[in-house]
Amino acid sequence: MKFFSKDKKSAFQAKEAAQWIAFGPVIFQVARVLRNTGILKLIEEAGAAGITNEALAEKTKLSVYGVRVLLESGLGLGLVLVNDKKYTLGKTGHFILNDPLTITNMDFTHDVNYQGFFHLDESIEKGKPAGLKYFGDWNTIYEGLSKLPPHVQKSWFNFDHFFSDDAFPVALPMVYKDGVKKILDIGGNTGKWAIASSKFSPDVHITIMDLPGQLDMARQKIEELGLQDRVSFLPVNILDEQVKIPTGFDTIWMSQFLDCFSEAEIVSILKRCYNALDENGQVIIMEPLWDRQKFEVGAFCLQQLSVYFTVMANGNSQMYSSETFIACIEKAGFKIVEQTDNVGLSQTLLKCKK
Repeated sequence: MKFFSKDKKSAFQAKEAAQWIAFGPVIFQVARVLRNTGILKLIEEAGAAGITNEALAEKTKLSVYGVRVLLESGLGLGLVLVNDKKYTLGKTGHFILNDPLTITNMDFTHDVNYQGFFHLDESIEKGKPAGLKYFGDWNTIYEGLSKLPPHVQKSWFNFDHFFSDDAFPVALPMVYKDGVKKILDIGGNTGKWAIASSKFSPDVHITIMDLPGQLDMARQKIEELGLQDRVSFLPVNILDEQVKIPTGFDTIWMSQFLDCFSEAEIVSILKRCYNALDENGQVIIMEPLWDRQKFEVGAFCLQQLSVYFTVMANGNSQMYSSETFIACIEKAGFKIVEQTDNVGLSQTLLKCKK
C-alpha cells in the first residue's frame, strides 16, 4: 500500500483538514449550486475582468443575498477569487465547472447517494443498504435500476459507464488477442461491453447474463444497432446459488461486476464459473482496485465509493483492495496468470485460469 502508510500533515494541516470534513456536506452543496445556477459559468465568461455580485444576481435572477452567501462560501473553497468586488474563477472552480470526472462524481454523489448517506450508521450496523428506501423497497439497487427516477438513473449510468468506457479500448485487444470466439458477459448491464466487442471482433458471439431489468435495456440498444445476431441474453439472479453458469464458453468476462458482491458471494460466483469452464477456459475480470491506483486521489475516490455500496447498493460490498479481491479469486480455485494495472483511468485486468 503505497499511499497511506505515513501521516504527511502537520498538526495545523490536520486540524484544517478536519474542518473541511466537518463542513463537507455544506461545501459540497455550495459547489453544486454554484455550478448548477450558472454562477460559475458567468464568472468564467467574464474572464480576467471579473463580475460583481450584483451583476451575477441580475443575470441569474437570484437575490443579491443568495448570490453573496454562495460566493463567500466559494471563496473559502478556492472556487472563486475576489478583487475590487469583482469575482474571477479559481482553479478549483474551473474543474468543478468543466472536468468530466468531477461532474460525473458530483452528480452521482448528489442524485444517487446524498439523502441515503444519512443512514450510514444504520447500514453498517445491519449490513443492509438502509438508504435505498428513498428510491424503493428493494433488497439491492440493482433490482430497481430500471425503475429509478430518470435523473437518478442518468447519473448512475453516467458514473458506471465513465470508468468502463475509458478502459474498454485498452481492454478489448487484451481480451481477444488469443482468438476468443464465445464469451459469457456476466453482469453485462446495458450491453456496453457486448456492443464494443461486436464492433471490435467480427467473429465473436457474446451472451449477456444479468437481471431481467438490465437485459431489457441492453436488448433494446443492441436491437437498435442491428447486433441481435451477435448477442444472446440470459436473464438470471446470480445471487441465487442454485443458478449454474452455462458451459461451452471459452471465456467468462466480468467488468465492474464483482465489486457488487460480498467476499462470500464473489467466491460463490467464481466457483460456479470454475465448474462451467473446461481446462482451457479462462475468467477475465476488470475491476478498479483502490490500492493499485496510479495516484493517491484515485485511491481516495474508490475508498469513498465503497460507502455507496454500503448505504445504497447492497450493504455488503465495496471497492476492494487487491489483497482482499485476489484472495477471493484464489479461494475459488483460480490462479491469476496475467495482471495488468492502469487500464484506462482506474482499472486492473486479471486473467484467471484453473
